[in-house]
Amino acid sequence: MDEGSDNNAARQQQRDADSQTEERRINYLTADQLQQTSKPVDYEPRSYSTQDSQNFFDFDDLLPMIGEFGLFQKLLFVCMIPFFYIAAFVYLHQIFLTLPPRYYYCFVPELSLIRDEAERKELSIPQESDGSYSRCRMYDTNYTAVFAAKNRTELVNSSLSTIPCRHGYVFDKKDAFRSATADFGWVCANDGYATYAQMIYFVGSVCGCLGYGHLADHCGRLAALVSSSFLALVGGLFTVMCKSFWAFAVTRLVVGASFDTCFTMIYILVLEYVGPRYRTFVGNMSLALFYSPFTMVMPWMALGLGNWRRFVLFGSLPICFALFSYCLLPESARWLVSVGKIDDALIILQRISRWNRKPLPDKVWDTFRESCLQFYKEEFEGRAFTICSLLRRRRMARYMVLMIGIWMSISLVYDGHVRAASVLDKDNVFIIFTIACATELPGNLLVIAILDRLGRRWCAFAFTTLSGIFSLVAANLVQPKLVLSAALAGRFCANVAYNIGLQWAAEILPTVVRAQGVAFIHTMGFVAMLLSPPVIYLSHLSGSLMLNILGALGMLGGLLSLFLPETLYQELPQTLSDGDQFGKHQGMWHAPCCGPGSKPPRRSRTGWHQGSSLRTLSKEEYRSEKLHRVAVVKQRNVVRLAGTISEMTVDNETVEESHRYV
Repeated sequence: MDEGSDNNAARQQQRDADSQTEERRINYLTADQLQQTSKPVDYEPRSYSTQDSQNFFDFDDLLPMIGEFGLFQKLLFVCMIPFFYIAAFVYLHQIFLTLPPRYYYCFVPELSLIRDEAERKELSIPQESDGSYSRCRMYDTNYTAVFAAKNRTELVNSSLSTIPCRHGYVFDKKDAFRSATADFGWVCANDGYATYAQMIYFVGSVCGCLGYGHLADHCGRLAALVSSSFLALVGGLFTVMCKSFWAFAVTRLVVGASFDTCFTMIYILVLEYVGPRYRTFVGNMSLALFYSPFTMVMPWMALGLGNWRRFVLFGSLPICFALFSYCLLPESARWLVSVGKIDDALIILQRISRWNRKPLPDKVWDTFRESCLQFYKEEFEGRAFTICSLLRRRRMARYMVLMIGIWMSISLVYDGHVRAASVLDKDNVFIIFTIACATELPGNLLVIAILDRLGRRWCAFAFTTLSGIFSLVAANLVQPKLVLSAALAGRFCANVAYNIGLQWAAEILPTVVRAQGVAFIHTMGFVAMLLSPPVIYLSHLSGSLMLNILGALGMLGGLLSLFLPETLYQELPQTLSDGDQFGKHQGMWHAPCCGPGSKPPRRSRTGWHQGSSLRTLSKEEYRSEKLHRVAVVKQRNVVRLAGTISEMTVDNETVEESHRYV
């Protein structure tokens, strides 16, 4: 009997040993082995005990140990400068390329030998009711006879019939900047070509957003960053050589495809390598120190160069410096983990440790590697979810439709106000444009100050609605200075609303589809921006009509905001089931600053991050100034690493979806 029991015990021990061996084999399968199958190894995410959580940690646990904002991160911060220039130039230079000239009239070749411009106008150009000369019409008469006559004025009078310009236009030298609109004659009957060119630019942006999103997921963030910068350079250089509308349109399509990617990728890279405590600071200070000044410099750069070809040529040349970033910048460690290149990610993180002079024991790196493998398996399993998964659930489908509508209206209002600066005061275009761009800085700072106090929902409603109200007020004012002041106030509110919009979407969507969902919403924003140039074109008919449309869209976006749930102080959804229940018990008047739900919930004191910071971040999850994540609650834990006698103190960061800077 005892011998039989011993045999049974021995067989049980052998089975346990075999089971442990198989578990270790599964845990240490390489990424290539996992990807060879259509689905990962039979693997069920397990619940980790407190002891397990001490042996596993992620990027936000590791960064305090190797340096959150050391020498390496400061150098990365400086490396953002050329890319912020590219972002400002690529987005804004197209507005100056198509600036409509102010002073022009029909060119009459038969009278070109007459040196006196006033006489040429008197002989060929009819006068408008206000006494000014027409810009688009000329007298229908025999100008050869007029030029040969001794008394030329006898052959021309206001009773003659008029016709559109036949031989082009004479542009007055009073215009300090000669745009492509003037060079190609996109005025009068052809004034729609400038609008078409800008719409084609946003068609390129939509294509680029989709194409580079795919490239970034498969080839890496750095490849997308450098290739988009190169595309902007090529598009800019070929723009200089354009001699027709179609050539110009093709180059606009190419440059538009590079827009946004050449900025958001460097933004992600830097924020990924900066510790949680410094991300809000780095994200906002980079915009304040680099992006905002570059936007204010653009109009004066154009004015100083005086010609659109020189402006594009000299403006594109600094992009060459960004191409060297492929040799200088690190690839995204999180992306490397997401595709199973864990050893490559460890090489980069160990380099950061050396640069910041914070070496770590090999056991720490081994533990981190195990964590990466664990999270890679979770990431690999989560790839089965798509946007269609959202639409199958009624509540999530409603949220998705609302977020698309809100973001499209905010995007159109924001871009409309950016472009409106070029038509509100045509006598002082460059000054007004500079002032309008200067509103970006206080808008960013205001978002940080109020968003964690008043919440996303009411802030989005307030500032989107205020943007609409100011636009409607401007549309119904008569005095130009008051119109301009109200329109600039609407631009300021649009800046704030735009900053809030995309972060809010990223918080509402469940983790498993967050990257895809935000990317889709972001792309729909570009689709909405396609309509921005036609809306601004309406200013040729009536400035009030343009502002009324922007105002109505702002009011609509603000109203829709009330039907989305608040995310401040809420446990954000991780799964589709969580998302379908999120906000279910919030009333219409729910506010995080007062009443139920106005206090943050108690957080678990475990050091385990549930995989949040190891999951792949898409480029739209850090959309320029639109997503400022990360305030941190610090706690000090003593972590005992298995197999070592030493103790090591690390900072475990509980990352919240927040803007507060610690």
